Amino acid sequence: MLDHYKLGLDEIVDLLKAAGEQTRMRLLWLLATSDLTVTDLTDILGQSQPRISRHLKLLGEAGLIERYQEGAWAYFRLTSEGRAAGLARLLIDAISANDAILARDAERLRAVQKVRAEKAQSYFSRNAESWDDLRSLHVSDDRVEAALTELVGTTPFDSMLDLGTGTGRILQLFQGLYRRGIGVDASRDMLAVARANLDRNGLSHASVRHGDIFNLPLDRETFDLVTIHQVLHYLQSPDDAIAEAARMLRPGGRLIIVDFAPHELERLREEHAHVRLGFSHQTIGEALRSAGLSIERIVDLEPEEEGSESLTVTIWLARDPRLLIAGDESADVTKGLA
Repeated sequence: MLDHYKLGLDEIVDLLKAAGEQTRMRLLWLLATSDLTVTDLTDILGQSQPRISRHLKLLGEAGLIERYQEGAWAYFRLTSEGRAAGLARLLIDAISANDAILARDAERLRAVQKVRAEKAQSYFSRNAESWDDLRSLHVSDDRVEAALTELVGTTPFDSMLDLGTGTGRILQLFQGLYRRGIGVDASRDMLAVARANLDRNGLSHASVRHGDIFNLPLDRETFDLVTIHQVLHYLQSPDDAIAEAARMLRPGGRLIIVDFAPHELERLREEHAHVRLGFSHQTIGEALRSAGLSIERIVDLEPEEEGSESLTVTIWLARDPRLLIAGDESADVTKGLA
């Protein structure tokens, strides 16, 4: 990454000055491991909130860490993009794994993560019955994930965005393919579950944050893969969500939607807050085309057992065609010059 962003001598000196203090180096190391709040960091480092906030401010001004808001809480993490990202990672990698101070920090970090996990498990337990009921109506998660894996393939890519991330399962599914992953959800309780799952699986290159699927708190045209997994049936305006997801795609980027095919289970409106009773190929197809995307493939996964309450899951794969169009135009120009 340092080769990609060549830094001037003054820039490097300024970055090293920002990082060159023991507490700030400890903060960088911790934030490379997990997204943490000021409260988390004061508990781990045993320092006052004003002192930690001052160090975070200096690191943020240097571009070594990034901050994002989640309701009343502000989370911090090691920067993943920009000119300082490579140097930040280089400094972290240079720290000895046997350092006694960081070993104590790691122990306190695990305690913070344990509290997170316990809170997440409490929420999950309260809602598990309703989730299990819904899961029993459609094809197994294993079949859906196998189909998703086949559609996405094995070629690594730079960035992934999972909308309505829930437990963060889709971020975990593709963790070996992307360099940077972000999950967005409107439920802070679900974000607690997702964050605990990412911690447990050591996914330091993925993070989750609170956000509105219709007005995402992210830069547009920055993701190679965007996923919307079992979310659209909760929304009043799924077309608008698809349009916003499409705006997140880089040229040539892919959007995957997973949702139910049309069904007549009215009880899902009352028992599970479903707004839409599934989507036809035509309905989603029109929304994707209106968003400027090209449909590449549609997969219908029918339930193993037929019944009045058996739901089919459909997967749509679409792509932003701009890179393909640019390639075709270049070919036409070359052909004209020949």
